[in-house]
Amino acid sequence: MSNSPAPRGRTRSFGRTSIRLAALLPALAVIGVLFTGSAPNRPAAATEAHSPSQDLAPTDRHRKVARLIGQVIDRSHYRQAVLDEKMSSQVFDKYLEALDGGHNYLLASDIAEFEPYRTRLDDVLRTGKVEPGFVIFKKFQERNRAALQTAIASLDTEPDFDIDESLAFDRSKAPWLVNQAESDDLWRKRVKNDALSLLLANKTWAEARDILKKRYERVLKRIDQVTADDVFDTFMNAYAHVYDPHSNYFSPRASEEYNIAMKLSYVGIGASLQLIDDNVTIMNVIAGGPAAVSGLVKANDRITAVGQGKSGEMVDVVGWRLDDVVQLIRGPAGSTVRLSVLPAGAAPGSQESALAFVRNKVTLEAQAAQKKLRTVTRGERTFKIGVIDVPSFYQDFDARVGGDKNYRSTTRDVERLIKELKEEHVDAIVMDLRGNGGGHLNEATGLVGLFIKKGPVVQLRETGGRIEVLDDPGTAPTWEGPLAVLVDRSSASASEIFSAAIQDYGRGLIIGQETYGKGTVQNLYPLDRWALGPNAGYGEFTVTIGKYYRVTGDSVQNRGVIPDVPLPSLISLTDMGESNHDTALPWDQIRSAEFTPENVQKNTLGLVAANHATRMKNDPDLLELITEVEVAQSLRSDKTVSLQISKRKAERERFDAERLGRINTRRQAHGEEPIKALEEVKVGSEPDANLEESAQIVTDLVISSGLSAERPLQTAAQLH
Repeated sequence: MSNSPAPRGRTRSFGRTSIRLAALLPALAVIGVLFTGSAPNRPAAATEAHSPSQDLAPTDRHRKVARLIGQVIDRSHYRQAVLDEKMSSQVFDKYLEALDGGHNYLLASDIAEFEPYRTRLDDVLRTGKVEPGFVIFKKFQERNRAALQTAIASLDTEPDFDIDESLAFDRSKAPWLVNQAESDDLWRKRVKNDALSLLLANKTWAEARDILKKRYERVLKRIDQVTADDVFDTFMNAYAHVYDPHSNYFSPRASEEYNIAMKLSYVGIGASLQLIDDNVTIMNVIAGGPAAVSGLVKANDRITAVGQGKSGEMVDVVGWRLDDVVQLIRGPAGSTVRLSVLPAGAAPGSQESALAFVRNKVTLEAQAAQKKLRTVTRGERTFKIGVIDVPSFYQDFDARVGGDKNYRSTTRDVERLIKELKEEHVDAIVMDLRGNGGGHLNEATGLVGLFIKKGPVVQLRETGGRIEVLDDPGTAPTWEGPLAVLVDRSSASASEIFSAAIQDYGRGLIIGQETYGKGTVQNLYPLDRWALGPNAGYGEFTVTIGKYYRVTGDSVQNRGVIPDVPLPSLISLTDMGESNHDTALPWDQIRSAEFTPENVQKNTLGLVAANHATRMKNDPDLLELITEVEVAQSLRSDKTVSLQISKRKAERERFDAERLGRINTRRQAHGEEPIKALEEVKVGSEPDANLEESAQIVTDLVISSGLSAERPLQTAAQLH
């Protein structure tokens, strides 16, 4: 092929992209359920019953696609890096990480056997000889299958739950298993922990044994349902992710599964799902959907069981294929689905939440920007603070192209809401972008234009080095009064473009948490167009072709937007964000665009920060949040869990008692009656401490500057 693949129309991607490596490898790992390793004396019947359904081997199509992917990367990827022996070693490690990132399956002897491949994988995308990926996978599959067979046999004997021992459930940084004895001991503890988790959920040993047997047999069946395409997908993504986290290969089947999952964003509970180590994991909660409205789930929570209706049997889904779980969660609008959810970061065996959702279609209206009013009293004066919640940077593209003058978009909706708030004589506005993962780039530039005079908003640098500067639409600003932007670690991409521009122009304060740091641009290449006929099954390849930069020339990539006033958050910076990916493109700088920061009164931020610091020490809602964050960090740092039932019960009782105490301390500070049990906490009754503090901060901004909507505040770059 002489020509580089051309991108499909409307392919620039600015939303936060998650690594979907595990989604392409269904039913290979069972985190919190099983670890594998070959087992001696496993039952012959089980071996025969679950023999591989096919001999996994690459096809001629796989070889052609591998060569084509190599050409796309070589010609189009932003890094323009040569795939040499050094990168071959990184591909080798990435592939092992994809298969056994927890170091729970393969033995050190297996890794030694694979080691000759470390420096040979750089030739695969040139020659199409993808056999090494299949050789490595078959050994992994063998270890996985053997361990599951042993687990099923081990359920004949009830473990001793009174022995004081523990399980290191996070082995991602641990050495590879030394030998079979170490693997067997780890396996014994994993099975014991699975059983203990069920006992703590009030199951008997007999009930736990039956549940685990069905679970293990199901996972064992999934192991032998893995196809050659599954293996190839994972192997190709090891190459893609060495270049950066957001380049991905999607086989036709993988794309279809992902699209099915994403449909849950619109028909179902309103959550996009991904399979991570055989746990169905919530990647994003879609604004306006049942899940988001409930406030009960968040990104990285794991779904362990699904039940239909208000009383249907809960079906354990650990180890299921993603599309099978999707089918259970999907259903007609108005029907009820129940989920058992293990909170993000919680250790295996932690208490799960039983949640019920009424399925519904998430409409554009439900996802649209919304406004609400907060009041802040200082002395004898009450300040009105308008809050505009922006869930995403959306646009009804089809309606716009169709000529509908009233098409919906973020910029249009926010402009309307600002005008309504002005009629209510608000003193300041808070733009709430928490959880906003991005969207349409032109909506980000348009939204900036509602708050600044004409000027550049963002710079785009493409693979060849060409830089494009994008301006705001140039209309007169709709709001010139005091402004704050509330963000968190989930605020990404287009949200970061907006926040960075507001900060660089000194137009308002950025409040909250360091943002995600996704500053790259992707194009989607449909590979079938290079086939001799339609529907060749080549799949698609998403490749990073550019980066975007602030008007100052600083990149958002990897660093995100640093808030002027930081706030505590339960979202962990170490668990989420671009900087947590070892192959993320680096932060860098280009030349600043020509722009004029708006003027400011000196010392405004200093006065605001001083009042904020005082509230952080005295406000009961903030104090409770700070403590909750400390507890969450402590739990995340503990990578072991006790396997002694008395200790586990005592830990759970202590955690519940401590949380109840924190809630009652806050309630008493507000003059409310204490509660006797956590079950009395009503859904949605917990305060949004960060939003309330944002209203306080922007009120300080009004007071310290002596300005309001009638006397516009024009802040400057010195604010940060």
